[in-house]
Amino acid sequence: MFNRLFGKPKQETNALTTLDKLNETLEMLEKKEKVLIKKASQEVEKAKEFTRAKNKRAAIQCLKRKRLYEQQIEQLGNFQLRIHDQMIMLEGAKATTETVDALRTGAKAMKSMQQATNIDDVDKTMDEINEQTENMKQIQEALSTPIGAAADFDEDELEAELEELEGAELEEQLLQPATTAPAAPVHVPAGPRPARPVPQRTAEEDELAALQAEMAL
Repeated sequence: MFNRLFGKPKQETNALTTLDKLNETLEMLEKKEKVLIKKASQEVEKAKEFTRAKNKRAAIQCLKRKRLYEQQIEQLGNFQLRIHDQMIMLEGAKATTETVDALRTGAKAMKSMQQATNIDDVDKTMDEINEQTENMKQIQEALSTPIGAAADFDEDELEAELEELEGAELEEQLLQPATTAPAAPVHVPAGPRPARPVPQRTAEEDELAALQAEMAL
């Protein structure tokens, strides 16, 4: 159905060729339009010259040729408009074809992926994953179960022993005497030293001193 509506890839190449041809034709018409506009302007200048020369008949002929050029210019403008319209339609058709081709390619890829992935296979795979997960849980539980002498230990007895150890530790901490911080040394500010006491002389020492004084005289 898509081929009937939009054609085959070969027709896309033909569309590109047609667009190139339309562009060439459009350029040719634009060049002719410029030439005709120039000629129409020249006829107007000629008509002015003949008017100044009082040659009314020649001036009218110039204006008639100008009108013919203007008609051709208008016709060329219509041609260009038709070509633009045709180019827009072809470009739109080309974009539509490319979009449909992309959607067709995506649909084929999706169909191929769905064929490669069967819903039964998905369910089987999920069952295998669940089974392997359950087996792994059982293996981990088996490995974590104590064996040998460790299996005979009573958890309640171990917890009671741990409580006794904690109580003994707390009691030991409470019985320890509180330590006092050493007293800081008292700093006595420095002051004047007290005078030493003058030793007192005895009576004998006084008499000896007096005798020495008399001898000296």
